[in-house]
Amino acid sequence: MQPIYLDHNATTPARPEVVEAMARCYSEGYANPASQHRVGQQARRQLEDAREKIAAILDVALAPPRRDRLIFTSGGTEANNLAILGIARASVSPLPQMGEGPGVRAAGQVIISVGEHQSVIEPAEHLLEQGWRLDTLGLTSDGVVCAGQLPPLLSEQTRLVSVLLGNHETGVLQPVGELAAICHRAGVPLHTDAVQVVGKLSVSFRDLGVAAMTIAAHKFRGPLGIGALIVRNDVALAPLMFGGHQQSGLRPGTESVALAVGMSAALELWQREQDSHARQLTALRDRFERQLKRFLPDIIVHGEAALRLPQTSNVAFPGLDGEVLLMALDLAGVACSVGSACSSGSTELSPTLRAMGLPNDIVACSLRFSFGATITEAEIDEAVRRILHVCDELHH
Repeated sequence: MQPIYLDHNATTPARPEVVEAMARCYSEGYANPASQHRVGQQARRQLEDAREKIAAILDVALAPPRRDRLIFTSGGTEANNLAILGIARASVSPLPQMGEGPGVRAAGQVIISVGEHQSVIEPAEHLLEQGWRLDTLGLTSDGVVCAGQLPPLLSEQTRLVSVLLGNHETGVLQPVGELAAICHRAGVPLHTDAVQVVGKLSVSFRDLGVAAMTIAAHKFRGPLGIGALIVRNDVALAPLMFGGHQQSGLRPGTESVALAVGMSAALELWQREQDSHARQLTALRDRFERQLKRFLPDIIVHGEAALRLPQTSNVAFPGLDGEVLLMALDLAGVACSVGSACSSGSTELSPTLRAMGLPNDIVACSLRFSFGATITEAEIDEAVRRILHVCDELHH
């Protein structure tokens, strides 16, 4: 039985053109881009060319007078950690005064939404353990962050707000521009995790008005192992690692020219096809949901009434156990997930779905299906057929 992969939010296959671009880099045998000799500087030019192309597509101004920063990381998780911990720690004095104990002298407040990815939640909780205050923004029943909850939470102690641009579980788009405007008036930086949005919808870093933004290449048909944190020029950032001068010391370590070139190539290819790509993904998602509803009228599509990413469908199958259904579908050749791949194996019910006010039994029977450019309509139809067959067997 040919497997049908419907877990593109976890990772989506790299484009052949991306693999070819990376292979050329490896065959060229580029030297360390931090080296001062001629072959090192040739590698540096390739690296910076990739950085500039990515920045141009995302409307990031690397040149004067703005001098925003695009910092390559190992992926979205590292970029989110660098944003949360780096911006927070840069906002307080790290050195104790005479008579004080070691460590950070004064903490502050961080605000996140309850629907964030674990790579935002856990660094924020780490700050909480170190004496910081952590507040959360709730979600509406449609999965939209409650923007009206933000102003009363802001204070002189607020050091950072972080709200994702598009939810990784439901696909619901968030009012990040509105939240960024609120934060700007209060003089507070806002970070957004845009991992699921970049490469699906057009994103302008400048127009969003955010202080920092996370992206990851393997979500838009680039290579695994590289992402980036984009940081506005006026935002202070403390490094998480030490031992090198690369990327102004903010993320030391030898950069991979091939990964950066692959990331740039994937984003350039998406940009050329972005309108047709979005239409294709939306059509696949709508076809999938329409057919499921036709034969399973009791299913619930979470966030259906809200603006959503074109590639994501989170569906509850009342009366079934989500984990059992997931395993049965896997045996039937349909790959999907119970939520974020980074939370796979956790017995905790989805915080996002629970925050939407859904009862536990509905949360527990929900699965995420996510689509990519390699999926065909025929595969959607066959996936629905297999899902219907599995559901029928489990009900009986």
